[in-house]
Amino acid sequence: MTTTTTTLIDRIGLLYTGDPEREELADAALVIEDGLIAWAGPAAEAPAADERVDAAGRAVIPGFVDSHAHLIFAGDRTAEFQARMSGEPYTGGGIRTTVAATREAGEAELATHAFSLVREMRAQGTTTVEIKSGYGLSIEHERRSLEIATTLTDETTFLGAHVVPADMDTDAYVRLVAGEMLEACAPYAKWVDVFCERGAFDGDQTREILSAGQKAGLGVRVHANQLSEGPGVRIACELGAASADHCTHLSAADVDALASSGTVATLLPGAEFSTRSPYPDARRLLDAGVTVALATDCNPGSSFTSSMAFCVALAVREMRMTPLEAIRAATYGGARALRRTDVGWLRRGTRADLVILDAPSYVHLAYRPGVPLVHQVFHGGLLL
Repeated sequence: MTTTTTTLIDRIGLLYTGDPEREELADAALVIEDGLIAWAGPAAEAPAADERVDAAGRAVIPGFVDSHAHLIFAGDRTAEFQARMSGEPYTGGGIRTTVAATREAGEAELATHAFSLVREMRAQGTTTVEIKSGYGLSIEHERRSLEIATTLTDETTFLGAHVVPADMDTDAYVRLVAGEMLEACAPYAKWVDVFCERGAFDGDQTREILSAGQKAGLGVRVHANQLSEGPGVRIACELGAASADHCTHLSAADVDALASSGTVATLLPGAEFSTRSPYPDARRLLDAGVTVALATDCNPGSSFTSSMAFCVALAVREMRMTPLEAIRAATYGGARALRRTDVGWLRRGTRADLVILDAPSYVHLAYRPGVPLVHQVFHGGLLL
C-alpha cells in the first residue's frame, strides 16, 4: 500500500493562477498531491498537508510554457550577430551555417548541448518546452535531431522544411520532406512545421508539406509572416494549425483569420530584439480577440535566449502588452499554442508546474528586466 504526501505552499503574496474564472488571488495558498494541484484558494481556508513550503509573501505563477524553440544544434553564430549589430540586415540565410555544424557534430555532443539549454530554461522558470528539428535537412540528421528531442520533451516538432539545402533543387526537396523524410521522422514528432517565407517555402509548398504531415497524424504549426506579409498565417488558419508563429507582418485579412479561428498567434520578441527588426503589434492582435502566446524562439542565429522572463519584459516594453497580458501569454497562451490543458495554469487537476518568484508580483518580471527573480521551481510537484 502506497501513501500520498501532500505539500502546502502558503503565505503566497499574489497567486497568478491563469484560470480565467479566478486569475489572481492575494494572500493565497495551494496544495500539491500526486504531482497535481489538489487545491488553490485563500490562505485562511487552506487544508492541512503533510509538508509545508513558506512562500513568505512571494508571488507564485504557473511554469512558463515555451512553445517555440530550436535546441538541437551545434556551432556558433556570434560573427553573424556582430555583423547585424553593425548594420547588416537579417535574411535567415545563416540557418545553413548551423546545418553544416549540426551535421558534423556527434549525437552525444548534440544531446549534451540541448540538455544544457533545457536545464538553463528550467532554472528560469520554464517547465514545458517545445523542441524543433530543422538543422539537419536530411533524413538521417532530421531523424537524429528528433530522437534527441524526445528525450527532453513530449512536444517535438518536425521542421525539415526550415530552408532548402544548398545542394538540392527546391521541388525535389519538398517531395523529400513530404515523403521519405516525413515517414522517417513522424514516429518521433508530435507536430509538423514549415518556414513559410521568402527565401524558404512558398504557400503551395507549405500547404503540401503540412497536409502530408496531417495525413501522417501530426499536428500543424507554421513559421508565418516573419520577414514580410505572405500566405503563412492564412494557411495556418485554413489547416487548423495550433499556432502561427512570428506574425510580425500582418494584413487586416491575416488578423481577421486569426480572430475567427482557433489558431494561436505566437509572438517571438527575442527574434526582433536580436535582428533589430520591427516588433509584432500585439496590441492589434489582442484588441481583435486573438489568443496570443509568447515564446523564446531559442536558436543560435536570430534569438539565442532561453529566458521567457526576458520575452515577457520585451512584450511589455516593445509590443504594448500589459504585464497581465504578457504573463498570460507566456503561460496559458503557450499551453493553448500546444493544445495543452494540463499546464499553463494552476487549478485543481492541472500539473503542479509552478514558479515561486523572488518578488511580490509577476509585474516585477517586466519592472525589473534582466534580474534573476526565480526563487524556486516545481515541476510535476517536485522541487527542481
